[in-house]
Amino acid sequence: MDIIKLRINVANYDELVNLMLNCTKCKLYSTRKRVVPGEGPLNARIMLIGEAPGEREDEEGRPFVGAAGQLLTKLLGNVGIMREEVYITNVVKCRPPNNRDPEEDEVDACRPYLVTQILMIKPPQVIVCLGRHSAREVLTMAGYPEKSVSNISSIRGKVFTARIGDVSAKVLPTYHPAAALYNPRLREVIEDDLRKVRSLINKSERGGILDYI
Repeated sequence: MDIIKLRINVANYDELVNLMLNCTKCKLYSTRKRVVPGEGPLNARIMLIGEAPGEREDEEGRPFVGAAGQLLTKLLGNVGIMREEVYITNVVKCRPPNNRDPEEDEVDACRPYLVTQILMIKPPQVIVCLGRHSAREVLTMAGYPEKSVSNISSIRGKVFTARIGDVSAKVLPTYHPAAALYNPRLREVIEDDLRKVRSLINKSERGGILDYI
């Protein structure tokens, strides 16, 4: 996958958002209420990438504002990460009908947006993939074989060294917080994974090397 060729040539972040807001590249544009580009500081050291907007996100045009998002915000706070300091987006920027899984053509259509977002953050030191769709998309971008990164249960909590275009970052997959709404035991698992993210950032602040752990 040639990441540099996927990057959209825009003058600034606002121009990229405007392209997303007016996108008609896949069938989701005909059923969405609002596009959900993403939000957060462009100098964020942590980037969270989910799967796709849900009903509440579709209504508000903001990522992770429903029940799963509220849980995510709480789990981040529990490990000392404030939502305001991270950049949050999704693989797909429009809600799939009835919250079904994104289809391949929809992921393909949104890929240049996600690539450009990753390259615009200056840069993210850690990318947290929330769920299997996000993990597969980001890690295959970085050159990992798709079969090796498609099972979220086997890769969650691991820290991968990734290079996406000219960005080097650590990638940590974990469960999507929506899964923890139905299986409360996963809350502790996700929180433990986010604690690793906090540890990686703390190590970076001390001048350490972000090694694979």
